[in-house]
Amino acid sequence: MLLGSDGEALSLLKKEFPQLETIELPPYNVTYTKKGGLLKWKLLLKLPHIKRTMDAEKKVIKKLVSNGVIQGIISDNRLGVFNKKIPSVFMTHQLNVLSGNTSLLSSKMHQKVIKKFDACWVPDVAGPINLSGKLGHNPKTNLPITYIGPLSRMKHRDIPKKFDVLCLLSGPEPQRTLLEEKLMDIFSVSEKKVALVKGKLSEKRNSTVVNGITVYNYLETESLETLINQSEVIISRSGYTTIMDLATMNKPAFFIPTPGQYEQKYLAKKLKLQGIVPSCKQEKFSEKKLDKISLYKGLGGFTAREDYGYLFSLFEGK
Repeated sequence: MLLGSDGEALSLLKKEFPQLETIELPPYNVTYTKKGGLLKWKLLLKLPHIKRTMDAEKKVIKKLVSNGVIQGIISDNRLGVFNKKIPSVFMTHQLNVLSGNTSLLSSKMHQKVIKKFDACWVPDVAGPINLSGKLGHNPKTNLPITYIGPLSRMKHRDIPKKFDVLCLLSGPEPQRTLLEEKLMDIFSVSEKKVALVKGKLSEKRNSTVVNGITVYNYLETESLETLINQSEVIISRSGYTTIMDLATMNKPAFFIPTPGQYEQKYLAKKLKLQGIVPSCKQEKFSEKKLDKISLYKGLGGFTAREDYGYLFSLFEGK
């Protein structure tokens, strides 16, 4: 097996799977803005760069295929990682890509890319009660879709609780730091036992106590899983990977979507309106908001068993 990625994602894969060979892919270099409303226009300006990155990805993959290094591909939202000579699967929860008043255009562009793959695996359940909503469910599409259920590296364990609140930070700068500063200010005067994971792979993996808050730079899977299980409630962004992790572990949560990130805003609003998880805008968050968690149903009940033997038969030519 060969793992391919770039930047911090590649660094994480190397730490999690040191026994596996890796390859560095061309970076997309997507960053956010301090003013969330400008994100869409920044991404539109980066479209030429995204196209160049896709072309560079195709060249890397073509070489690997020509040299017989790989016989199949599972691409996790890497747009240019496919090759017509070998089975290629695109994995995404974004059959529709939300971008404000350009959502139709961005969705059509994404679907055009997905059609170049042999199959599309959506990590969600197929029914009307699901996690991704209109992002991962498009009844009008003719894409080769299979719903494989939520994916997570985490497992629920009944262990003694150590923290009242765990803050999980993630995502590009500067919004990651802005939320970190806000949460540190709020909980530095709280009576709750609080832990905060910065999600900064570039820093050494250590923990410190700052104003009564236990702060970790980052944690690898096993340690993070333990910390989540040791915590009563989770505060995090409403990114889809985090949602799947918390659903798998059935953890009470409160979401703060990244400003300007249409998908996170949609997912947070969807889960809030369905009475599953409460949320609010970043600037409106306060410790008092956590009292709402007990009024919501929570993220349990979204697991699904998929026949992975059938899924992977694609790579065996069956």
